Amino acid sequence: MKRFFLLLSILCFFSGCKSVNNNPINQVLKSDSEIIKKVANQSELYGLQIVYTSVKRKNNGKVILKDYKYNVDASNYYYPASTVKLPIAVLALEKLNAMKGVDVNTVFTINNDSTKLSFSDDLRKIFAVSSNEASNDFYEFMGRDYLNSKLREKGLKKVRISHRLSTTNSGAAETKGITFYKKDGGNIIIPSVSDSKILPLKLNKTSKGKGYYENGKLINSPMDFSRKNYLPLETLHGIMKRIVFPDNFSSKERFELSAENRELLLYNMQNLPRNAGFDPKEYYDSYCKFFMFGDTKDPIPSNIKIYNKVGDAYGTLIDCAYIIDEVNKVEFIISATLLVNKDEIFNDDIYEYDTVGLPFLAQLGRVFYDLNLKEKKGNNL
Repeated sequence: MKRFFLLLSILCFFSGCKSVNNNPINQVLKSDSEIIKKVANQSELYGLQIVYTSVKRKNNGKVILKDYKYNVDASNYYYPASTVKLPIAVLALEKLNAMKGVDVNTVFTINNDSTKLSFSDDLRKIFAVSSNEASNDFYEFMGRDYLNSKLREKGLKKVRISHRLSTTNSGAAETKGITFYKKDGGNIIIPSVSDSKILPLKLNKTSKGKGYYENGKLINSPMDFSRKNYLPLETLHGIMKRIVFPDNFSSKERFELSAENRELLLYNMQNLPRNAGFDPKEYYDSYCKFFMFGDTKDPIPSNIKIYNKVGDAYGTLIDCAYIIDEVNKVEFIISATLLVNKDEIFNDDIYEYDTVGLPFLAQLGRVFYDLNLKEKKGNNL
């Protein structure tokens, strides 16, 4: 019998049983919270995926990151919605960083339109209120072939950005020309480029639901997502880690940002709408902060900073966040996605965001925060 248990232990070790049992995500999903139980007990139905990274700081300043995953499978497609704005924003800053004579405050126009734009203003809008227009400005600046090649260069190979967001002809191959107006009176012109054709993704679950609305008409067949953006949770999580903890990655894997531009990016990622010039009644603190606070419109405590990017569309909710409590010295990275579309009809604007999705993500963030806080206090005893 002893030999049997010894053999079982060895098999468990090599098959990952030990890591599964020690996975904090499993501990969190076994929470007494009915909100979490509702989704966790039907994780396949909700398409639940979670990636969690514990953050440990050594006395010598070194940061140790340890990843844990739940139900993560890049071959199972979900629509990434506005989370694609995170890689688009950071790569736009990286490209700008390599240009001479311009900075984040340099005014630019698109297709010689009269509207004056700037990177600093677009960044503010992307993270404070998730502006589609601001993200599309950056898309025109780079194009999808540039975006995808740059992400692959950094070891982020499971990704495909194919289209702009919420605009006509969103998948057009031609980008729009951009003109930067330098302070010395000169101009820098970024000409239009022609990107490659959008090919269908060869993934599971790109056909979703039993129907969808198009031009006000119900189509009684699954909705095809195979030509839409693709940003799996593990890739999104990897982008966040590279932004927050660049020293934990090789030089080839990092984003090439100046110290000032990285600081600006991080500032905007945690900034709240009321501090970014938006009406707090319409754009409350948690408008783009789903973890911990997504189920309330109350102000977020000043000691908690959430550096994140959310997405919500077609019943899919996603949040990817680095959460830090500067007072209690708690910090961790958490990403999660779930689909809340009970009637399986897409584009009908009938989704269980407020009753299931946002309460779940908020509670998930709180339980992870409590787990880290208890661990921190335990280490201080």
